[in-house]
Formats: sequence, structure tokens, C-alpha cells
Amino acid sequence: MKLAILSRQPRSYSTRRLVAAARDRGHDVEILDTIRLALDLNAEHHDLLYRGEHVADYDAVLPRIGASVTFYGTAVVRQFEQMDVYTPTTSDGIANSRDKLRAIQLLARNSIPIPDTTFVRVRTDVRPAIERVGGAPVVIKLLEGTQGIGVILAPEAEVAETVIETLQWTRQNVLIQRFISESRGRDIRAFVVGDQVIASMRRIGAGDEFRSNVHRGGRTEQVELDDQSRRIAVRAAHTMGLRVAGVDMLEGHDGPLVMEVNSSPGLEGIEGATHLDVAGAVIDYVASQVDFPDLDVRQRLANTPGYGVAELFVGPGADLIGQTIRAGLRDRDISVLTLVRGDNVIPNPREDRILEEDDRLLCFGSLSEMRTLIPARRRRRARPKPKPLPEDPLPRDPLPTGEAADGRSERPAVMRAVVAMSIPAAATIAESVVGG
Repeated sequence: MKLAILSRQPRSYSTRRLVAAARDRGHDVEILDTIRLALDLNAEHHDLLYRGEHVADYDAVLPRIGASVTFYGTAVVRQFEQMDVYTPTTSDGIANSRDKLRAIQLLARNSIPIPDTTFVRVRTDVRPAIERVGGAPVVIKLLEGTQGIGVILAPEAEVAETVIETLQWTRQNVLIQRFISESRGRDIRAFVVGDQVIASMRRIGAGDEFRSNVHRGGRTEQVELDDQSRRIAVRAAHTMGLRVAGVDMLEGHDGPLVMEVNSSPGLEGIEGATHLDVAGAVIDYVASQVDFPDLDVRQRLANTPGYGVAELFVGPGADLIGQTIRAGLRDRDISVLTLVRGDNVIPNPREDRILEEDDRLLCFGSLSEMRTLIPARRRRRARPKPKPLPEDPLPRDPLPTGEAADGRSERPAVMRAVVAMSIPAAATIAESVVGG
């Protein structure tokens, strides 16, 4: 195949290993600097230019998009997708995984186990949010942080409030997350390729460091995952829209908890810990998939009027419980593309499969028929009609006393915040703000 690797660091270990693995297998591979690619957009064709020249026809593209060029990088990958060039790392996958809040929302929506997490913007909501995730100590994460920078462990609720208040005043968005004490300073990196975990390692933080990042002096060791951890890692990667990913998990008392999904996982640590040819496995997978470029299924299938893609949930007491897919759905002009039952994902399920409570179905078919299966309280009017404006469309309703328009009741006392916390905590905040 003819392969393009998008990378701004051609001399990095990961890029050089991918190039070497591709050439060892007889493939034609080129490294393209992501920001040197220009998008040529018009109604007749989609194209890319590299250093002013139209790019050659590639069979596949393997993105290595750094955090600093996420927006432009995803646009370039999307253009390759529009040109029907296969990529295991989709533009949506990159965007989903880079937005920590969006990633957590997707994982939670798909019932993938994660640490209890909350996101608030108003000062008065912070203390209740801390209590909702189990109370102090809590982990505070900057949405834009990478490699452990912007991750703070607050030992007490008062310190957590002060840290969050200070960061929010500097226009930083933060997540509040339960601290999984049993995995302090340790996590698992599962390297997903396709529908399997091909390599995994445990990362152990240095000394009393609660972050296990290798960039912070941590060490690695090979680890063999159980079947549950493997299934969760693969599901997490696929939920993001990624077929090559590094899935970071914490080892909780009740099982693995997904912490983050990395769309451009490094190869040096995983290959050093496992002594496996991970780069070669990535290249082999890409070569086997070049004839099957990813499609935006919802976009393609929604072109037929009256038909579309929807997810149906079989709730308690639903009429579908106990019925076969054929009787309950296929006879209503609805096809089931995927059935999610617990931790199991069943693609293209048989029509004689009996539906159970809590099944989640990704369906394509008649929208009018699918609407009849949605509980009344969740239905939305298909064709809303605008009504005349009321006589007083903007009634005067003054804000509550002491509350600003943005929801803040007062300017946070930043100096008091820094004085009130311990010196190590203050140093961590300074590092986080600068690093972020």
C-alpha cells in the first residue's frame, strides 16, 4: 500500500518505528508535516496540496496529531476521509479523545466504567460536586492538560474549592473526579489495534507521585490483562471512533476504570516494556483495512427522506421485551445494526434473537416507526410550529442580589486561595496553569 504518516516530528521514536515497520513490509511510506497540507475545497472535488503540490493518491493515512495542532490536524484528516482514504484514527476520534469532557460524556453514555466525574462552572456548585464524587481527596483535571500536567490531587474539600475557584478565574475549565486510592501512582496502558488489545503495560509513578506518567519519571512493566479489561479497553477506543488507541485505565476494587483514551499513543514506552513489535501490528492492521474506508454512517443513511439512524433503549416494561428482533423491529421496517447488552457488543444480530430489558439498539429504518417506540415523555414534536411572540418578550427580571450575569457571586480571593493552601499544592497549581 501507499501510506502517508502525518507527523510534525519525523525524528521521534514513534514516527521512525512506523516508517521502519512499513518499509520492512514492502510498503511505500511518506511523512507529511500536518500543517504544510492545504485543503482544496470546491463542489466538484476534494483535494489536498502539500507544499503547493497536489498530494499523490494514498491508500491509507496514519495520523500522529499533536495536541497543539488538534484543530488543523482534524481538518486535514477529515479531508483525507472525504477523499475516501482509509485511516484507523478518524477525525471525529481525534476530536472526541482530545476533549476530556466530551470523552467522559461518551464513555458514560455507553456504560463504560469510569471514575465518578462532575463538571461545574458556578462557585456555589463546587462543594456539592465534590460531595457527589465521594468527597475529598479529589482529583482536579484541566481539560487542556497533557502528560500529567494539569492534574491536581486535592487532599481536602476546602483546598479543592480554592484550587477550582482559582483555576476557573483564570478561565480554565476543570473536571472534578473521584480519587481511586487503591491505584494511587499506578495505571494500565492498553494498546488497542482493531478489535483487540495487542500489548499492555503498567505504569508506576516515582516515589509518592500519584501520577504515573513516564514523562514524570515513572517506570513501566509488562502486564497481562484479563478478558474484562480487554473488552472495556476495546469498547472505549471504538466509542471514541478510534481503531488504534492507547486506553489508560485505573485498577479499582470493582474492576478497571477508564481514565483517558489517547488517539496518538507513543510507541517507545509500550515497545520497551513488552518487547513486542507494536508498530508492525499497527501497519499490518492498516494494510488489511485499506479497502474499507470509514464512512459516516448516519450521514450516508440519512439521505433517504423519512429514514435515519437512531438508538433505541429497551427500558423496564417495554413492549419489545421478550420479542424477537424480527417481530419487534424488522417487521416495522427497522434494521438493527448493533445490539449492546451489558459489556457485550453484538454487531448485526440475528433476527431471531430475543430482546431483553436494558438492551441498547443502534437502528436504521423508518423514523416514524422508531418514534412510536420512544416513551411518550422522551418524544419530541416532529414538526414544531412557531407561535406569535408574547406582548412582552423580554420581561424585566432582575438578577438575584449579589449574583453577576455569569453566575459568579463575587471575585474569588486569589491571594487568600494561595495563602490558605500548602506550599506543595501551590506549586502544583502554578505548574498546572503554566503547563496548560
